Amino acid sequence: MGEDIKMTSAGKIRWATEADFDQLGEVMFDAVRNGRSAYSEAQRAAWAPEPRHGDEWAERLCGHSIVLQAVGPQIIGFMSLAPDGYIDLAFIRPAAQKSGLFRTLYHEIERKAINDNAERLWTYASLMAQPGFSAMGFAIVKNERVEISGHWFDRFEMEKRLKGKGV
Repeated sequence: MGEDIKMTSAGKIRWATEADFDQLGEVMFDAVRNGRSAYSEAQRAAWAPEPRHGDEWAERLCGHSIVLQAVGPQIIGFMSLAPDGYIDLAFIRPAAQKSGLFRTLYHEIERKAINDNAERLWTYASLMAQPGFSAMGFAIVKNERVEISGHWFDRFEMEKRLKGKGV
């Protein structure tokens, strides 16, 4: 992909390429470790002990459609969509949180999913992401507790049924 979707006053919205993958890992790390959080510092360190990069990270991202916003060379947020309608990752650097970027990225993901004839979008939302997904029309399917590196995290399985093509 990699083509520009649009320019905004805050930067360029575009589809990610493999060249962006390491910087996406840095955005995730920055959001988890330095952004506002309902999780403890120990939980955040277990979730993101360091920025993700390398072959394992690239393998996870390959095959996903990833929309991002960049200001010059710096990526400030991204959201990823797997072929089955699963929104795997949604992270925004702390300085850009509460700016409307989550909504902007989500609308591009939803538009792609509808154009790909997806019937639903679904995700596992963290305590911080749940309000954003709820605002986009997602419903909580169930509450969950998952273990990562010896720490327990509350999260929500959420979904949104899609209607029609060409949003």
